Amino acid sequence: MAEKIATDVSLESLDWAILESKYSVTLREKLASLPTSPGCYLMKNASGEVIYVGKAKVLRNRVRQYFQKGADHTRRTRRMVSEIADMAWIVTDSELEALILESNLIKKHHPNYNVKLRDDKSYPYIAITLSDEWPRVEYKRKLRMQPKEKDKYFGPYTDTLAVRETMRLIRRVFRVPCGFKHPEQSKGRACMYYHINQCTGVCAGKISHEEYMSVIDDVREFLAGRRENLVKKLLKQMGEASENLEFEKAARLRDQVQAIQTLVARQKVISTALEDQDVIALVADDCNTIAEMFFIRGGKLIGQEHFLLDNACEDDLKESLGEFIEQHYNTAAYIPREVLVSADIDELDIIESWLRQKKGSKVTIHSPKRGERRQLVEMAKKNADLVLRQIKLKMSTDEARIAEEVSVLQHAVGLPTPPHRIEAYDISNIQGYYTVASLVVFEDGQPKKEHYRKFKIKQPEGKPDDYASMKEVVSRRLTGSLRKSEAFAELPDLMLIDGGKGQLNAALEVIAESREQRAEGEKIEITGIVGLAKQNEEIYKPGRSEPIILPRNSKALHLIQRVRDEAHRFAITYHRSIRGKSMRASVLNNIPGIGAKRRKELMKHFGSVEKIKEASAEEIAALPNMGKSAAEAVVTYFHSEDDS
Repeated sequence: MAEKIATDVSLESLDWAILESKYSVTLREKLASLPTSPGCYLMKNASGEVIYVGKAKVLRNRVRQYFQKGADHTRRTRRMVSEIADMAWIVTDSELEALILESNLIKKHHPNYNVKLRDDKSYPYIAITLSDEWPRVEYKRKLRMQPKEKDKYFGPYTDTLAVRETMRLIRRVFRVPCGFKHPEQSKGRACMYYHINQCTGVCAGKISHEEYMSVIDDVREFLAGRRENLVKKLLKQMGEASENLEFEKAARLRDQVQAIQTLVARQKVISTALEDQDVIALVADDCNTIAEMFFIRGGKLIGQEHFLLDNACEDDLKESLGEFIEQHYNTAAYIPREVLVSADIDELDIIESWLRQKKGSKVTIHSPKRGERRQLVEMAKKNADLVLRQIKLKMSTDEARIAEEVSVLQHAVGLPTPPHRIEAYDISNIQGYYTVASLVVFEDGQPKKEHYRKFKIKQPEGKPDDYASMKEVVSRRLTGSLRKSEAFAELPDLMLIDGGKGQLNAALEVIAESREQRAEGEKIEITGIVGLAKQNEEIYKPGRSEPIILPRNSKALHLIQRVRDEAHRFAITYHRSIRGKSMRASVLNNIPGIGAKRRKELMKHFGSVEKIKEASAEEIAALPNMGKSAAEAVVTYFHSEDDS
């Protein structure tokens, strides 16, 4: 949230009627003892979860503002305040420290009411490994910016194919990267790229370190968007090479210049200032908020990107803009000299100071009202509007498609109403070992992942019985503690059992038994239950001898397959997890004197067999139920294993 208050918010101005009736004594006492220092505050709900992290110039004023009489809060703030049950704060020495701490706390707690960049895809970067003696140009999926690291990152890029093409262009034009990280690795042998004229010969020692670093500097200029300067430099080198009768070198430089000029010609000059700028515009409707960014380098638009934001809406775009800037530039590979934004933001001086600290030179944030810069912002807003319309169109068509699938499924399996909630069950094992089950939930045709559940089946190991396993998991769903939880209080409109008649009949037996066990008034009524056999995608219904065969292009079949496949994916993932843990721990079975209790204690304390191998006899002997002789047996076993 943005800092709005400059004057002191006294205790008398708070709405104590609400505080007395709704909030705990502890919270009221904390409000009375808030400091006047800068810092961060953490709002918590009744479960103790952090639901919002904010920063403040004066903690007392900012936090008390949430509880003021007649405060004009946004919708997001009103919802957040209604959930506050407790709070904590951390005092800092300055507002800048508070901003940095706020960013770290948001990363740690992922609060529900802070603005979040919904898109969590891993975008690629191009990195120049300046920390290496002979730097390389590499494609990176993650940004690794350690404080002592000298590597230079460019990106993120949204078009993976364009990044690959850029890498190919760099190899062709600048003849890097080479296949070797250090010339000594090649032992004097040139790599394949050298023979096709796409390597400087660094691998075979055919270029000095000074010359190679000059090439790397050219690549940096190219990726930074300062291509006119690079062209001038290369033209000068080409002229010098011609004068020195180095015609082969001059021809190569000519080809480089032509390739770069062709790329530059495709880019539109949109800023006569010829500066490095980022342009940020936020646009929102009732459902979605889009942050559109233009990346301008040397006056040319070299890229754009949009971000979908959670917890931001039309009535708090000004506050959301500040939060977005903090989140984006916290991990950005490059910060330009100027950032143009679509609205004035509060705490501008603090955010500029923070950006200046990260960049190491001056950074200004400006909300232009007229002129060329305003036109850039308006262009970004128009693009954001277009993206917003596309998202709304896609959502409406997706909703229409899913609604049609649900409706067709209703008629295909003979349900009285469209199935709002579908629950699917799947069993996974290997010859009866490591048997697990999954329960996945779809509501209105969409996965509801917070309701997914996984089960360890209690059947005897080594005796595969899918019917008994299905009976167990359905029974635990209908009559166990799961039924008492809020998420599973209501029964599904359709139960989808992975398997044929046998698995379906096993589930039906459980439903019949459950009806008898429940007290009067707690009847179990499931309107729809079907089994889906994998081989021919046959749908089995209770009381019907012949399966239902839907056409391969049936929308109902596509929905059922999607739900079934998700249940299978969830089950097999869990099965592989516990199988892997068990197989890693099974090596302990071979150690004399180490029984089930000691094996469990070892795995509980060390977490893995690898950690047990590294432990000393003294560390192992210190564990409960582990004597000196048992500890020595463990150490001896692993040491003899290494020797063999």
